[in-house]
Amino acid sequence: MVQRRLREPGGRQRLSALDWADAALIVMGEGGLAAVAVEPLAVRLGTTKGSFYWHFASRDALIEAALLRWEETRTEAVITELSAEPDPELRLRRLFVAATEAVTENPLEVSLLATVGHPLVATVVRRVTERRLGYLTQLFSELGFTPEEARLRGTLGYTSFLGHGQLVHAVPEALPPGQERAQHLDSIIDMLLRRD
Repeated sequence: MVQRRLREPGGRQRLSALDWADAALIVMGEGGLAAVAVEPLAVRLGTTKGSFYWHFASRDALIEAALLRWEETRTEAVITELSAEPDPELRLRRLFVAATEAVTENPLEVSLLATVGHPLVATVVRRVTERRLGYLTQLFSELGFTPEEARLRGTLGYTSFLGHGQLVHAVPEALPPGQERAQHLDSIIDMLLRRD
């Protein structure tokens, strides 16, 4: 996710706005929105506050850039990558596995939901949620479900993903371990696809 940095004369690396946004996302995952502070980020990136102010006018501008980066890398890029698969069921299964693996490895999704009261976070989380629900609904529609059923199944799938993310970080022993977890995810998708 972090782009290559250019070396400035004297050996320092020139950071891009994306480098700062990626670093902000990392600390948001580690410590929530409150962890996004210019000086500690500069230290972490091995640079000065001047680099930050070269790219951003304020902390809120950095937070906004980081959230847009999250939206692009964790939603739009994933959907684009999945579009190469013609089978909607395989797309759904791959999406579910990739999304749950991502939330297992990185608590960012859980941290963002915990700070959804912040206006910048609320705006992007709402947009991302609508996009994700729309995509899931589309997949279930392609699988032959009525619009109402597709929306319901998409919503259930998304809430399952969010609940999985919460559990894996708060109470990991509530979920099956190792290979059993993959089977658990498959059984959830099987339930969502069941036609009674």
